[in-house]
Amino acid sequence: MEFATHGTVRAVQRAAIAAQVAGSIATLSLAIGQAVQAGDVLLTISAVELTARVAQVKAQLAQIERELARERSLEAAGAGTLDTVKMLADRLAHGQAALREAETLREYATVRAPFAGVVTKKFVEVGDFAAPGVPLLQLDGRGAFEIEVGVPESLAAALSVGAALDIAWSDAPTRLRVTVAELSSAAESTARTMTAKLTVPEGAVVHPGQFVSVFLSGPQVATLLVPVNALTLFGQMERVFVVGENNRASLRLVKTGAVKGGRIAVVSGLEANERVVVAPVATLRDGQPVLLRP
Repeated sequence: MEFATHGTVRAVQRAAIAAQVAGSIATLSLAIGQAVQAGDVLLTISAVELTARVAQVKAQLAQIERELARERSLEAAGAGTLDTVKMLADRLAHGQAALREAETLREYATVRAPFAGVVTKKFVEVGDFAAPGVPLLQLDGRGAFEIEVGVPESLAAALSVGAALDIAWSDAPTRLRVTVAELSSAAESTARTMTAKLTVPEGAVVHPGQFVSVFLSGPQVATLLVPVNALTLFGQMERVFVVGENNRASLRLVKTGAVKGGRIAVVSGLEANERVVVAPVATLRDGQPVLLRP
């Protein structure tokens, strides 16, 4: 028996670009959807104290170099000591290391693309404060794509890495064959599904965030059917409301299968004999009271 569920296309190579130094955003001219190449400047952070630190360390180094040159001349003439020369040489080495560190930190104020891709999210604008580790942009690669899909527990046992599945979407005239690249061994507690990642063949015309239908096979089992208008969508999540305790709405995340004469099969997320809310209003929320009609 064939079941259909929904998956989301993701870029295999994607990264949340975060700051490594603190400061305000000085420049950021990228737009969402803009393509960048590896090494391109994404934004710059105004970190005046880092530039000042580099200048300070350079001044200290210049002073140490002058003192070392003088002591070496004195030591060669017999008027200085070798211990003083060694001490200044050690100070010079430490200062050079401090300069490399300060210059590296200053370079972090220029944030560059780690790979070629497309800007898919912006979390800051010019003038915002950037803190180390806090995401600034999201960058998705353009070379390879995968599909993330929640597989109902009842069907996951029949899947394995390398298995072939069919997918389809509105712009595709025919189904496309994909393979299972990863399969989680733990179930998501709310919807009772396991996450699978499917490899999209090279050349398939898909884009990040796109919803696709993923077709799964499973044994013929007793099927729960609910009216089609009891099902609502929130993004890629399929939901129904059931009548819970004290006649209050209780939200269920479900996975569905085939449509049969105005009813749709529920593969997971719903128990037999639960009463579903038919044609729920858009404002219905979990825990709200519902009025029962005979």
